[in-house]
Amino acid sequence: MAVTRLLSIGDAEELASVVSENRDFLAPWEPLHNDAYYTVDGQRDNLRRALDAYAREALVPLAIVAEDGQVAGRITINSITRGAFQSATLGYWVSQSHNGRGLATAAVADAIDASFKELGLHRLQAETLLHNAPSQAVLIRNGFQPFAIAP
Repeated sequence: MAVTRLLSIGDAEELASVVSENRDFLAPWEPLHNDAYYTVDGQRDNLRRALDAYAREALVPLAIVAEDGQVAGRITINSITRGAFQSATLGYWVSQSHNGRGLATAAVADAIDASFKELGLHRLQAETLLHNAPSQAVLIRNGFQPFAIAP
């Protein structure tokens, strides 16, 4: 069963709530965000940019959805490169309250399926921080292989 769906502008309020509630939890893994990012308007702007990029086929912004239908995180197929390379990168996070339930593993599986079957990509990669062992385990469970360490 799929645990992902395409995000929409209508998700801004719920996303603002989730990112605000998880601000400290996600801080070690996320880039620095200004305070506006954690507001409904900030999430609406973020979603507009993501959906504009989706329309240009540059990325696919997905919600990670819990069993109760609640948005529990995000997963994005980023930096889609066409031509001979046909590749992309994957980024994701799951809220603290939904961690450890298999949602990230299932969402990565959904994104892999979409990347190869729907988008026709040849390569999908994901990067983690060296100390993010839980995220590395999610990737390994989905068939990713550690490749190198970038300085």
